[in-house]
Amino acid sequence: MPLVNSFFNILINTYLIFVCMHTNSKDRATPGESIYVQVGEQRLHLMRICGNEQGAPVFMVHGSIENGGIFYSDSGKGLAPWLASRGFDVFVTDLRGRGKSTPKVDAGADWGLREILEQDFPAMLQEIVKLRGTVPQHWVGHSWGGVMALAYLGRWQTPAPVASLSFFGTKRRLATWNLKKMVMVDGAWSSMGEALTRLYGYLPAQKWKMGSDDESARSYRETHKWVVEKEWLDPRDGFDYAKALKQQALPPALYLTGADDKVLGNAVDVHRLIQETGVDQENQLIVAGKQSGFRHNYGHINLLTHPDAPKDVFPVLEEWLRQHS
Repeated sequence: MPLVNSFFNILINTYLIFVCMHTNSKDRATPGESIYVQVGEQRLHLMRICGNEQGAPVFMVHGSIENGGIFYSDSGKGLAPWLASRGFDVFVTDLRGRGKSTPKVDAGADWGLREILEQDFPAMLQEIVKLRGTVPQHWVGHSWGGVMALAYLGRWQTPAPVASLSFFGTKRRLATWNLKKMVMVDGAWSSMGEALTRLYGYLPAQKWKMGSDDESARSYRETHKWVVEKEWLDPRDGFDYAKALKQQALPPALYLTGADDKVLGNAVDVHRLIQETGVDQENQLIVAGKQSGFRHNYGHINLLTHPDAPKDVFPVLEEWLRQHS
C-alpha cells in the first residue's frame, strides 16, 4: 500500500505541475511592445519590454509545450519585466505557432526543430539588430529553450555577439531515473504524447493540460529524440551538435535549476549538458534550494514564477548579466 500511495501521489503532483505550467505561461496581453516578423507563412511574435533603449539587449527563448508567457504577465510580473525595471532591453520570443505567433499549431503544421533554428532564430535576432545594432546580446532560455539556443550557436552564425548565456532548468538528455521521471516522461510525455500526436496529427498540450502551448508532430518527435538519445544529432542530416559546440569558444554560461526539480531540470542532467557542450569556457551551475541559501527549494516552473523569485532568484541572474556586459 505505501508504494501504491506513493505512485498515486506522484500522479497527482504531475497533474498539478502540468496545470501550473498551463496557468502561469498562457498567452496574455502584456505591458510591452509586440513586434511581428514574417518568415514565409509564419508570423513570429517578439515581445519587447524595454527599461532602457540603451540597455543591454536580452533575448529570451521559452521551452517546449510553452510560450513566451513563462517570462511575463499582463500585471507586469515575471523575469522579463523585472529585468526591464533594472534597465535591460528585453526581447521575448514566441516560437512559431506558439503564443501570439501565427498560424497556430495544428495537424497541418509540417515543421520541426530545424525550421525553427534555421529560419526563425536568425529572423528574430536580425530584428533585434535592426532595432539595437550589433550591441552584444545576452541570451536567456527556460528548459528546452536553452537547448535550442545552444543548438543554434553550434551551427549558425549570430548577427551580433553573444555576451553571455543563462539557462533555467535546461537539460538536453533525460538520463536520470526515478519514479517521478517514469510517470512524467516515460508515461505522460513519451507514451501519452505519442498517442495524442498520432490521434490529432500534432500534440494538443493545451487541451490535455500538459503545457501552455501545442507542438507540431515533427517538433514533438524531434524533441523526444534529443531527450532520450545519447548522441545529439540533427534529425535531417545527422549534424553532431555536441561535437560542434565542443570545438567552439562559447560565451560564459550560467545554469540555474531548482533543488526540487527532480525530472525536467535535474541537476545531474543539467551538469551532463555542461559536459556535453565543453568545459573550456566559463560555466556556472547553481541549484536554487535552501541548502544553497535560497528561501525555497524551487521547481521547474516556479523557479521563474514563485512570488519570492524576484527577491531570491532573479538577482542572481542580474549580477551575472552585469558581470558579463
